[in-house]
Amino acid sequence: MMGFLPAAWLQSMPQSLPQTISQAIPQGADYIRILPELVLSGFGILVMLLDPLVDEEKSQKTLGLIAFVGAVAGLLATWYMAQSPGLAFSNMVKVDGFSVFFHFLVIAIAAVVILSSFEYMAVQRIRAGEYYALILFSVVGMALMSSAVELVLIFIALEISSISTYILAGFRRNEASSSESSLKYFLLGSFATAFFLYGVAMMFGATGSTNIGIISRTLLAGPVQLLVYVAMALMFVGLGFKVAAAPFHIWTPDVYEGAPAPVVGFMSTAPKAAAFAVLLRVVFTINAPGRVWLIWMAAALSMTLGNVGALVQTNIKRLLAYSSIAHAGYLLMAFAMTTANNSVAGISAAMFYTAAYAAMNVGAFAVVSHFANAGERYVTLEDYEGLGRTSPLLAATLTIFLLSLIGIPMTGGFLAKFYVFSAAVKANLIWLTIIGVVNSAVGSYYYLRVIVVMYMREARKPVPVSPVPFGLGLALALTIVATLYLGILPNRVLQFAQQSAQELLPQPLAPGSANTAQTRPPAAIPQN
Repeated sequence: MMGFLPAAWLQSMPQSLPQTISQAIPQGADYIRILPELVLSGFGILVMLLDPLVDEEKSQKTLGLIAFVGAVAGLLATWYMAQSPGLAFSNMVKVDGFSVFFHFLVIAIAAVVILSSFEYMAVQRIRAGEYYALILFSVVGMALMSSAVELVLIFIALEISSISTYILAGFRRNEASSSESSLKYFLLGSFATAFFLYGVAMMFGATGSTNIGIISRTLLAGPVQLLVYVAMALMFVGLGFKVAAAPFHIWTPDVYEGAPAPVVGFMSTAPKAAAFAVLLRVVFTINAPGRVWLIWMAAALSMTLGNVGALVQTNIKRLLAYSSIAHAGYLLMAFAMTTANNSVAGISAAMFYTAAYAAMNVGAFAVVSHFANAGERYVTLEDYEGLGRTSPLLAATLTIFLLSLIGIPMTGGFLAKFYVFSAAVKANLIWLTIIGVVNSAVGSYYYLRVIVVMYMREARKPVPVSPVPFGLGLALALTIVATLYLGILPNRVLQFAQQSAQELLPQPLAPGSANTAQTRPPAAIPQN
C-alpha cells in the first residue's frame, strides 16, 4: 500500500507511525480469545437468515438443530480458546481458567435448553427462528461477562444478555401472563442496569479507571474513598437483580410463571452463572471494601425469603422460582470470605455450586416443560398427582433433580452445599452457616411435597403425558449424568475450580507502583 503514496508523504510521515498502526490492529490471538463469542454470533446470524427460508412446520427442529450445532461448536471453540490464555483488546478481555469454566458452563446450559425446546416449540405452535437465535445471542453476552475485566465492557455484555432474555420471557405471545412477564422483567431490569451503570461511573470517579486490575491496585495503594463504597453498593444492586438475590428478587416469581418453561430453565441458570462470575471478579479481584456485611445480609435474606415463599406455592414454576432465590442465598454464602485462604475456598465452592445448580435446575424445568402440554395448562401440584404411576420414568427423573435440590448424598446438590457450608465455617461465619442449614431443612419440605404428590396421591383428573421425544430425552440424560457425576466424582471439577480461584485473586502490589497504577491509562498497560 505504501507504493501508492506520494514520496513527499512518505518522507514527512513519522517513523513511529507504521509501528503505531501495527499495534492498533488487534493480533490474531485477540480473536482467538473471543472465539466462542464469534462462533455463537455466527450461528445466531445464520439461524436468522435461514428462518424465512424454512417451512414453518419444520423450523422447530431444523433451526433448532443448527442452533444446537452452534452451541457444540461454541464448546469446541472454548477448548481452543483455553489454549491461548492472556489478555486481549487493550486489556479488556482476559482468558484464564475462571473465564473458561463459565464459558463452558453457560454454553452447555444453552445446548441442553435448545435440545429440550424442540418438542416444546412444536407443541406450543411458536415459530422458532428468532427463539434459537436469541438464545445464542444471549449466551454471547453471558460468555463475554465472564471474561471481561473492564467495567464498561461488562455493562455492554450485560445488556446483550439482558435484551435477549427480555424478549425470550414474552415468547408465548398469545398468553397475557407471558407479556406481563416480559414487561415486568424489562422495566425492573432496566432500573437494575441503571444502578450498575451509576456504580461504574462512581468507581471511575473514585479511581480514575474502569479497568478492574487498575482499580484493584489503586484501592490497595491508598485510603479508600466513601465514593468507592457507594459505587460497590450500586453495582451490587444491578448484579443482585440478575442473580435474583433478596431484596432484589421481587420480579422472579411472576416472570418465571409467565415465561416459557425452557426459557425459565435457561434464565434461572445461565444469566445467574454469568452474573456470579462478574460478582466474583468485582468482589475478589477489586478486593472490594465492606463486602462481608453486604453479602452476609443478602445471603441470609435470600435463603429465608426464598424458602418461606416456596412453602405456600401450588404452582410448580413459582415454587422453583422461590427455590431459585433461596439457592442464590446459598451461593452468596461462599462469597463472604475474609482472608485470602478462605477466599480461594469460597470462590471454588461458588463455582462448583453454580455448575451443580445448573445441571439440576435445567433438568427440572425440562421435565416441567414436557409435562405442561399445550398452553402450559398443567403446572400446579395437583396436576402432578399420580405421575409416578402414569409415567414412572418422568417421575423418577424429576425426583432425582428434586433430591439434588434438597442436597441428598450422591447428588451434586449435596456436595455443593457441603463445600459452601464448609467454606463459611472456615471463614468463621458461624451464624450465617446456621441460617443456611436451617433454611436447607425448611427447603426440603416443599421439594419432598412434590415427590409425595407424584407417588402417594391418586390423580383426581386425567393429565395426558406424551412419550419423551429424542431431543428431550437426550437433554434429561445429560443433566442426570451431570448431577450424579458432580455428586459421585467431583474431584476433577473441584480441582479446576480451585486452580481458577487462585488466578482470580488480586496480585500483591509492588513497591513504588501505586502512582503508576493510579495514573496509567488502561490502553497503555502492556499486554501479556
